Amino acid sequence: MRGILQSFLGQIFRTGKLELTTAAGQILRVGDGSGNPVRLKLADFAAERELLLNPELALGELFTDGRLVMVEGSIYDLLTLGASNIAHGALPGAARGHQIRRRILRLLHQWNSPLRATRNVAHHYDLSGRLYDLFLDADKQYSCAYFEAANATLDEAQLAKKRHIAAKLLIEPNMRVLDIGCGWGGLGIYLAEMCSADVTGITLSQEQLRIARRRAAASPVSRHVSFKLQDYRFIAERYDRVVSVGMFEHVGVGYYDTFFSKVHDLLRDDGVMLLHSIGRMDGPGATNPWIDKYIFPGGYAPALSEVLLAIERCGLIVTDIEILRLHYAETLRNWRQRFMIRRAEAAAIYDERFCRMWEFYLATSEVSFRYSGLMVFQIQLSKRQDAVPLTRDYITSAEEILRTRERAASNETRFTEAAE
Repeated sequence: MRGILQSFLGQIFRTGKLELTTAAGQILRVGDGSGNPVRLKLADFAAERELLLNPELALGELFTDGRLVMVEGSIYDLLTLGASNIAHGALPGAARGHQIRRRILRLLHQWNSPLRATRNVAHHYDLSGRLYDLFLDADKQYSCAYFEAANATLDEAQLAKKRHIAAKLLIEPNMRVLDIGCGWGGLGIYLAEMCSADVTGITLSQEQLRIARRRAAASPVSRHVSFKLQDYRFIAERYDRVVSVGMFEHVGVGYYDTFFSKVHDLLRDDGVMLLHSIGRMDGPGATNPWIDKYIFPGGYAPALSEVLLAIERCGLIVTDIEILRLHYAETLRNWRQRFMIRRAEAAAIYDERFCRMWEFYLATSEVSFRYSGLMVFQIQLSKRQDAVPLTRDYITSAEEILRTRERAASNETRFTEAAE
């Protein structure tokens, strides 16, 4: 087994310095010796076999179960070293075989009936709100932030993301806006407050709905924003604007035509939609098996080629595309660091095994955006070519107007608090 494991690791780690201690106490060394060492050990012989047979699934499972222990360096360091090596070489044969099989079976894995979609959402988004409070920004934005400056804080970057989206939506007062996958309500409340819109947010998460409704009730625009537990497929009304942030990853590759056909029906003839989603740069693929099993069952980050074909088939016009490259890597870095600082509080909510699982999730996600070809795209859609201005200058102008409104709202809040 030692020789097989040594050969397997050597195929992946050609650069860097990796040392693995086997269950028998043998030390395997691979890489060219450069950089800081990463040392780990496997707790049992079965762990070695699992790692060889299905490395993409087993690595996360072994770390989560405490059977892969980091001796020097963190799991993030190990994942970074692996990703930087894989970027310049091929995966071992077993891993390539699993990738091909997942690609073939992905329609089955992403079968997303309304009932299954609800179960998949509950798996992740119905976790305790206290958990998300540990690492998200104050507005509980659980999607890619927009870092306008390298030194921006997470809260500043998440506010900039909402502002950027609002600017692209070209919302005028009293417009009806639908937020598909509204999360904890932050974007919907922002659009009601800053754009004077009438917003309806829909979600399949009971926990998110509870918090979103509570926040809406406490908002000064409570009469102009509402949240519902509803599947997008069953919305019948028409809207001036439709927005969806961080939800399209859960639609399922076999349902893209369904999604965009529904968007077409929801939009008024002069309406505008903004889709914000994770995507992949290297063409159609398959979801990492550990992420699919433990974090986002049924989830998939599509290639633009898959999304644009569906848009074209459904009679919508693409009026703008923007690629956010490393913005999500920086968002996840903030989330991971915040989570690690408050890890003990997470363990009090759940347990140590959950903390290892969550650490692996945040670490592998950050590495995927930093080194493995994941990005975020924003696609603006309409039914008519003249629904948006001819140049993109309006985005910058609208953002400046929104900044002015944000400052005014902040000053009003401070004045009210001081008066009280």
